[in-house]
Amino acid sequence: MADTPLLKLGTRRSPLAMAQAEEARARLCAAHGWPEEAIELVPVVASGDKVQDRPLADIGGKALWTRELDGWLHEGRIDAAVHSLKDVETVRPDFLAIAAVLPRADKRDVLIGAASLAALPQGAVIGTSAPRRAAQALHARPDCRVITFRGNVATRLAKLAAGEADATFLAAAGLHRLGENGTGHPLDTAHWLPAPAQGAIAVECHSDDARVRALLAAIDHGPSRAEAMAERALLAALGGSCHSAIAVLCDLADEALTMRAALFSPDGAERVEGAVTFPVHDAEGPARLAADLLARATPGIARHFGGQP
Repeated sequence: MADTPLLKLGTRRSPLAMAQAEEARARLCAAHGWPEEAIELVPVVASGDKVQDRPLADIGGKALWTRELDGWLHEGRIDAAVHSLKDVETVRPDFLAIAAVLPRADKRDVLIGAASLAALPQGAVIGTSAPRRAAQALHARPDCRVITFRGNVATRLAKLAAGEADATFLAAAGLHRLGENGTGHPLDTAHWLPAPAQGAIAVECHSDDARVRALLAAIDHGPSRAEAMAERALLAALGGSCHSAIAVLCDLADEALTMRAALFSPDGAERVEGAVTFPVHDAEGPARLAADLLARATPGIARHFGGQP
């Protein structure tokens, strides 16, 4: 094996991001019969990791997770970048392509600090920086209070342990990838829907880099791509922003996608939900559900949608 790696994979430096990059590397090496040293992991500190005291939506949104890696791809410093797909903006630069979506992990959210939302004490403080989680929590428990919780998994668990809040939410997939399988209580998707593309890892590269696209295609998981891209298409059709409370779950079975979604007002008081089933290759299915939801949305919900995603 030559000293020069065959691929340079960019990643954020957080423990979860590194674990996801390790998974992407392991899958690529297994698919191509390479030793581990064939792929170099190149970590970067993302803007979103540098500012922890304000909600992400107030300081630039999801672009703060991708900006540095996008620049490195553009400059040719890396061949591809590994992302949590739920953290990737709906509209991406033309020079980039999502070349692989890894097999999707557990899509659920996990409640930390109580066995259920109903078990929280009256007036409990819930820590989260996600509009979706805040709105869903307040819809179920309007007596509770939400405060901003930013930081990686360990930071948020430490804040909870320090008593800054009574409960918080984390993605089951992230906990699993960090070896924290027994932490918290997974929330039933019959009553609590996740974020678009939650649990999916994406690998992006230059759209015109045929060599890298072909290498990454070997680890692309078709069912996971179909689900995650449909959820992202719903997000785009809704015209939501980082401030919009959108929850969606898509499941693939027998070449059909069943999508359930709910939109909320930021305070959780107003909610509209809907569902649709459509063939996996029907690109307009998510847009039909978006149109239905927006047509039935209350003014308190609708004012947060319909703009540029």
